[in-house]
Amino acid sequence: VQLAESGGGVVQAGGSLGLSCAVSGLSVSSVDVFWGRQEPGKEREVVATLRRGSSATYADPVKGRFTISSDSAKNTINLQMTSQKPEDAAIYSCDARTLGAYYWGQGTQVTVSS
Repeated sequence: VQLAESGGGVVQAGGSLGLSCAVSGLSVSSVDVFWGRQEPGKEREVVATLRRGSSATYADPVKGRFTISSDSAKNTINLQMTSQKPEDAAIYSCDARTLGAYYWGQGTQVTVSS
């Protein structure tokens, strides 16, 4: 199983950026999927969750600005980020979880310029 994030880069404050996580080796429709972020020296924070059969949930700092989705046809987990703030800058990574198994990607850097 492999997860590979893409789409990171530099975005201006107030702008939008979309991240994608390509999954191979398992179907995104069979697992719970998450996007998290980590700043240097801090613990990873899960910002968006999409569990099977449930609506998406978001951490308070990103609620109303970020949208998580999965695309079964492309087998990807996506994160659309809007109205970005300098404090959104971090390494963003996706992970997939099912009973007894946990898979994660290496992450992609997001920088927000003010």
